[in-house]
Amino acid sequence: MYNWIDALADLQSKGEPCVLVTIIEELGSTPRNAGSKMVISATQAFDTIGGGHLEYKAMQIGREMLASGKQNTHLERFSLGASLGQCCGGVTVLLFEPMGQVQAQIAVFGAGHVGRALVPLLASLPCRVRWIDSREAEFPDQIPHGVRKIVAEEPVDEIDDLPAGSYCIVMTHNHQLDLELTAAILKRNDFAYFGLIGSKTKRVKFEHRLRERGFDNAVLQRMRCPMGIGEVKGKLPVEIAVSIAGEIIATYNADFGQHTASAGSSIAKMLPASRRSQATNLKASN
Repeated sequence: MYNWIDALADLQSKGEPCVLVTIIEELGSTPRNAGSKMVISATQAFDTIGGGHLEYKAMQIGREMLASGKQNTHLERFSLGASLGQCCGGVTVLLFEPMGQVQAQIAVFGAGHVGRALVPLLASLPCRVRWIDSREAEFPDQIPHGVRKIVAEEPVDEIDDLPAGSYCIVMTHNHQLDLELTAAILKRNDFAYFGLIGSKTKRVKFEHRLRERGFDNAVLQRMRCPMGIGEVKGKLPVEIAVSIAGEIIATYNADFGQHTASAGSSIAKMLPASRRSQATNLKASN
């Protein structure tokens, strides 16, 4: 059985999200002391914070956080009495910390020069990348860790398998294929981001042809073309790739840190009354 630190290292090396649970406060009789930890993944739990119904509830909360993709830490106070099915009688405060959460599921269509410059950048981010092309010879010999190479005779068919909320990047060698991929992505219309490589002229042409297929302006406006951060100039593949990666990062970080509750006030509310008064007195004396 792994201890929590070995389990955490192993899960992070595999890129598997998990939740680290720590006892941060204890009052009275509790099964384990403050500082005890456990790690919860989608299918397993490692180490222990004392067992029993407390641990069951912790696993339930941790897996709900994983399923929802929650990024923020979470505090919860438990009275270890009859309502929790425990007889210790004390109080425990648990801190839940999401670890290794994937920020984005990304599908890159095209293994040309820009694709080969872009995918390694995306692979270094907290992302999962599907790299799709019909031409196996275009892929490099070494595929970056965390990237799934998909050689598909019909790349458009891969769109049905994308998770909702995916980031879609279209940069194939063929304008007609770009158009068909664009139409399929816009038809689903459940993406977090969709970028199409090309100029403003290409966008105008594509919009005209897509309107002929029945797409309205509201849907078409969700398409980024040209894509990437405009301030990043240059036409080298790596310069274009940096621009696109920057826009991806800006998109998935758009709401990062927007919660307003301070960690101090949240912890204070969870503390047992005796510790709460100590914390208040300490703050007043500083």
